[in-house]
Amino acid sequence: MPRPLWSGAISFGLVTIPVKLMSATEDRSVRFHQVHAEDLGRVRVRKFCEAEDREVSAAEIGKGYEVSRDTLVAVTDEELERMPLPTAKAIEIVAFVSAASIDPVRLSGDSYFLQYDGPVAAKPYVLIARALARNTKVAVAKLAWHGRERLVLLQVRDGALIAHVLKWDDEVRDPSELAPKEAKVTDSEIDEAVLLVDSMTTDDISGYQDEYRKALEAVLEAKAEGRQPPKPSTEGAEEPGGQVVDLMAALQESVRKAQASRGEGAGDAEVHEMPAAKKKTAGKAVGKAPAKKTAKKTAAAKKPTRRQRGA
Repeated sequence: MPRPLWSGAISFGLVTIPVKLMSATEDRSVRFHQVHAEDLGRVRVRKFCEAEDREVSAAEIGKGYEVSRDTLVAVTDEELERMPLPTAKAIEIVAFVSAASIDPVRLSGDSYFLQYDGPVAAKPYVLIARALARNTKVAVAKLAWHGRERLVLLQVRDGALIAHVLKWDDEVRDPSELAPKEAKVTDSEIDEAVLLVDSMTTDDISGYQDEYRKALEAVLEAKAEGRQPPKPSTEGAEEPGGQVVDLMAALQESVRKAQASRGEGAGDAEVHEMPAAKKKTAGKAVGKAPAKKTAKKTAAAKKPTRRQRGA
């Protein structure tokens, strides 16, 4: 487990639970250094004092707040730590809500495990964890950390408490102006879209991997060993399509592919319900209709065949 990032206590009514904050995730991104392209020399960022025109060390750097264009106020770490804030060393639970009532947009992406701190904390820790698990509620709490007060969501995962950092109300932008106003869709198109959603529904997303990172690591490994980077694979690649004319056909084809990928109706799925062919054409009886095909169908597939048009 990683080292604790913060230590304090969960404040739950009159119950206090000493805890340590541990990172619940890790960043696996591939990172690059800035280098001089000509000779690969590292490019460093140096910090200079404008007043003395010299480089300063980290120990000489403090915090300053700009009151006006020419006025700065110095603030020390000690002054920030002495602020009269009840959440400075406590995760103060302020409410319990249904998990479904939390807007996913408010989740910042930062998650942390809460580890109980000492034998005394074990029993109340287990108590609140089991209480949350039993009534399917989540706790909303406040925490002062890293120079600001944060709103966090506490829930249970495998018996452990996990905290998700939430955005404040005024940090979430209003998206009402982004939705199209003029576009119209039919009930049939909505029904087909719902069918596509159902066809792609799963309870497990653990199998997805970061393919970009894997490809990037392969390129870096090849260059480090003096080999040519691997060439992009064209297997399964499709030419970019033009404008979608028949939305319903695109939806139906998407449903067919989703079902086929999950082994549902593969081989006998019918994308379009074609109109029945006429019994007679130019004095000749129409032959037996061919077996259903599962090949991709587009708007062009609606055109009658030569046999349907007649000789």
